Amino acid sequence: MNAGQTPQTPPAVLTIVDASRATLVLRGTLNIYALGAVWSPIRAAQNAWLANSASTHKILEVDAAQIESLDGAGIGFLIDVQEAQLVAKAGFVMPNLAARYQPLLKQFEPITSLFPQPQVVHVQSFIVTTGKAAYSLWQDTVQLITFAGHVLADLVWSLRHPRQVRWGDFINAAVQAGLAALPIVGLVAFLIGVILSFQSAIGMQKFGAVTFVGPLVALGVFRELGPLITAILLAGRSSAAFAAEIGTMTVNSEVDALVSGGLSPVRFLVIPRVLAGILVAPILTLYADIVAIFASAVTMTAYGVPFINFYNGTLTMVATEDILSGLLKSLLFGTVVSSVGCLRGMQTGNGAAAVGISATSAVVSSIVLIVLVDGVFAYISYRTGF
Repeated sequence: MNAGQTPQTPPAVLTIVDASRATLVLRGTLNIYALGAVWSPIRAAQNAWLANSASTHKILEVDAAQIESLDGAGIGFLIDVQEAQLVAKAGFVMPNLAARYQPLLKQFEPITSLFPQPQVVHVQSFIVTTGKAAYSLWQDTVQLITFAGHVLADLVWSLRHPRQVRWGDFINAAVQAGLAALPIVGLVAFLIGVILSFQSAIGMQKFGAVTFVGPLVALGVFRELGPLITAILLAGRSSAAFAAEIGTMTVNSEVDALVSGGLSPVRFLVIPRVLAGILVAPILTLYADIVAIFASAVTMTAYGVPFINFYNGTLTMVATEDILSGLLKSLLFGTVVSSVGCLRGMQTGNGAAAVGISATSAVVSSIVLIVLVDGVFAYISYRTGF
């Protein structure tokens, strides 16, 4: 230190008078720059004094008469010191704070609300967790049945009033769910045809029955795999897209605006998309069937089975009822996929994350319902022979 210089006076000085009394003298400008070097030491000394059990009643007297300037950092320092006293159930007095600083301090009262107590998360028992999951499943099932009734009623309304249907949205949804899905449906169907043929030929070759692979693959594709592959791809593409689109409208209160305007959200938003799903699902299924069978025919040439033998065997094995059965199944799958996507979109909560949750829920719910519908359809086919 140079001659003539005096040490700079600290802006805050904590003095421990005895076990039950301490003083805090504040002076000068209290801002982040001035308090940066003394904040932590003063709080550490205060905590050590409060932890001393020599006296049960402790009081901290704050002398604020010498404060020249006080900003947000200074207020934060005072709140921090006072909160420590309150937690320790000790006294805190500051009688001489200038009147112009009183409103700054009072706007944060009660100070305890600035330091909320941590919430203790109680671990629920297995029975409680299972009960809540079962109740949530029941509620979701009730909502699904109710929504299915609304959709069915409005589908009948659309047949009676075709001019009131939003055909523009129908075309957009059909292009999005149908035309845009042709590449991925064709690719997956081609790979399925190739893989099924190769895997089946490996086993059938041991019995000298390679010529039966093509007709068996064609039968499986027409009755089961074609509709199922198409439905799952539509669930991943179209159902999620419908949920995200309607979910965004729900978050932005556009669906509430429709209700306030006297319009039915189901007729305005859901019916065009459900009609699009009903239209494109059988078309995509038939397209997937053709691609898969063509891929199987190409694959069987590697085992010496000519196209004409594959063609004749397929005509012998596959009947018209098998093709119609797969198309009817795809019709139900298209209805389920599009309806569930719209339902999850309308159930979207608040926030951007809710849209993603709705899209994910739409895909999962669609796949589960596809499996259930497929199981019911398989049982009906077994009982009726269709």
